[in-house]
Amino acid sequence: MRTSILAMALCATASGALAHGDHDTGSHQHTYSTGGGLIPSAAAASWIDIDGRNGYRYIRADGRADHATGQFPNRGNPNTIATQNYVFRMPLKPVRNAQRTAYVPRMIFGVAVNGVVFDPGTAEYWNNDRSSGWMIEALSGAVPLGIDRNNAHVQPDGAYHYHGVPMGLVEKLPYRERPALIGWAADGFPIYAHWGYRAAANAQSGMVELKSSWRLRQGAREGGGPGGRPDGTYTRDYEYVAGSGDLDECNGREGPTPEFPQGTYHYVVTAAFPFVPRCYVGTPDPSFMKGPPQGGRPGGGPPGGRPPGPPPFR
Repeated sequence: MRTSILAMALCATASGALAHGDHDTGSHQHTYSTGGGLIPSAAAASWIDIDGRNGYRYIRADGRADHATGQFPNRGNPNTIATQNYVFRMPLKPVRNAQRTAYVPRMIFGVAVNGVVFDPGTAEYWNNDRSSGWMIEALSGAVPLGIDRNNAHVQPDGAYHYHGVPMGLVEKLPYRERPALIGWAADGFPIYAHWGYRAAANAQSGMVELKSSWRLRQGAREGGGPGGRPDGTYTRDYEYVAGSGDLDECNGREGPTPEFPQGTYHYVVTAAFPFVPRCYVGTPDPSFMKGPPQGGRPGGGPPGGRPPGPPPFR
């Protein structure tokens, strides 16, 4: 089965505060702002081609949003949105593994139904020290990264990508009336917007905004790092508390959706941490790995490490 979408995306401007560049991260103030109104500018073509065959779903896309975006470059982000050449592969019938697979910043978590990628990692670390493990959260506001109202910004290679709920996409869908499919994860499981059934197994239980089961750690941060108390600046400021929200450690749940009435495991992009999930329940396909290799800056090029190429798109 193959689906092709060709849309005209109206680019727009929004105030916002460099995507994954070099920043002084030793000290900071929280300055995150989603900005004000959108001002129309030039229109740009957006396309995505989805082809399901031979047990896999193949997705080709140019990575351009089909909704208004913030103005790029801006004060916090010197990068210009550019057409990408994404080719992703994932299983049509994904399988949950006994153990979860952790997300790593060198991997794109998934791709939205409009061809824009979900890429939650950053290149910003405490004191610019990757080896410290103290990665700064893009939506924390600790470093101005030019995030727009879609919780997105632009990589040095021009890749526009989501760090959280893609509001411009979600607002096109009746997401408060029924679960809204917004993408596919690298392991093949679907990704839904932040509203879902009150009871995961009951499609008649009404719709609510789903809550993650992650929270800020208590007490002081562990030694050898930035010190102070956890405030959401760093990924390691959070801990998973089973049962404290609606979702599991990978920000997902099992249950029916409009596309899967008999039920399926599905991920949820939430308004609070982890925003975009940070682990997989299945096996992520290597087509979602990105260049440069480990040690390089995120978003330096198109996904690498791909399996054998997809069948021809006609």
